[in-house]
Amino acid sequence: MVGMAQAAAPFVETPEQRGKRFLLTRSYNPSTLVPNAYENAWKHWGLTEKPPADEYAALFRQRYGLHPAPYPNDGLPMGLRYETRQLGPLVRKNVTFDCLICHGGSIFGQSHVGMGNNLLDFQAFYEEMHGPPGRPAKSPMQFSRVRGTNEAGAMSVFLIGYREPNLNIRLNFVNYDLQDDLCEDVPAWWLLKKKKTMYYTGGADTRSVRSIMQFMMSPLNFPQAIYRAEDDFKDILAYIKSLEAPKYPLKVDAVKAAQGEQLFRQHCARCHGTYGEKWTYPNKIIALREIGTDRRRFDGITRKFGEYYAQSWFAQCEHGQPIETDGYQAPPLDGVWATAPYLHNGSVPTLYGVLNSKARPTIFRRTFRTDRDVYDEKHVGWKVQVLDKVPPASSLTPREFREIYDTRIPGRGNQGHTYGDKLTDEQRFALIEYLKTL
Repeated sequence: MVGMAQAAAPFVETPEQRGKRFLLTRSYNPSTLVPNAYENAWKHWGLTEKPPADEYAALFRQRYGLHPAPYPNDGLPMGLRYETRQLGPLVRKNVTFDCLICHGGSIFGQSHVGMGNNLLDFQAFYEEMHGPPGRPAKSPMQFSRVRGTNEAGAMSVFLIGYREPNLNIRLNFVNYDLQDDLCEDVPAWWLLKKKKTMYYTGGADTRSVRSIMQFMMSPLNFPQAIYRAEDDFKDILAYIKSLEAPKYPLKVDAVKAAQGEQLFRQHCARCHGTYGEKWTYPNKIIALREIGTDRRRFDGITRKFGEYYAQSWFAQCEHGQPIETDGYQAPPLDGVWATAPYLHNGSVPTLYGVLNSKARPTIFRRTFRTDRDVYDEKHVGWKVQVLDKVPPASSLTPREFREIYDTRIPGRGNQGHTYGDKLTDEQRFALIEYLKTL
């Protein structure tokens, strides 16, 4: 009838919207944590009583390096969620962890989905959340040797060792060259939209959905659950590729940044691309002999693993086959101001150190906070305490020991990427000013 309002069109979610909903609300791994792990974690901390709820939540995040969830999450930090499972006549509700334990971070008090978590102590989290109150569990591998980094690649090698190619679980572990000292810094998800290949070595196609599902090989997950989740992860990958880098919130010297842009185009763009509306990105793998950075991550995922992975369900799909390269991928630099520390192993605290290899500290300790007070605005990155030597292990708890970064240890080397050494300091600071704008 003329004049009647037309019925509103039904709302239809885009793949990105569905992917966001799936990622932030669904649990893809059955909990392997002890019952009431979150509620009882304080019993591992040497406390005599449980603090009030708000204080407890803050202490929990601080201890394990987690961040407030910027979405409804039942009071849990980003990366944790409650999941409910039916076990015969019993209904079991417990905390489990998800992708955002590693891929959720914060900067200047603002949490971001897709920002690498450079505070996480996954080793402490595993031991205390998998062990009964006061008795940390023994971990089957080293999940982190330096706080803020993890052994993500090694975890894939470890988990697939308990799986047949069709992902059926086997009881006897097969070792596909497990090395758990690779020391990986978590890259930002928002970079994937520009890349053709992912992981530090460019070892997988960014169109591969199954490649990002490897964490589902938790020993309590049956193959059928992993198969069923593939459609969800098609949308989750679309959501990941829709994420944008946060903008630098502080003042930028526009004149100096313009000078830095010219320097960037001369010295950096051939590997890292150009920026703005008509951006370019060359997707280059830089050979180890050229880049000169620590090779442990490159060597640590071996051909033996790659050959078995190529036979598995993960690779038996379009774009799923592993890619063999000869070095590390030069990443896009969108939001680089927010992604310190730098290099693939987090061995360089600031952008200034990336551009001046002589300024890189050999042994250092961070505060493992992300507020403005600990951010180095001049050099762009984290303020650190430089140490002359590593204190004796006997004088530190294992948690304290993991907070010290010793770049003399293989896997943690801060060498290589010396392209900025030929610049003057004036040029470096101009270049840094431009990098703040990306």
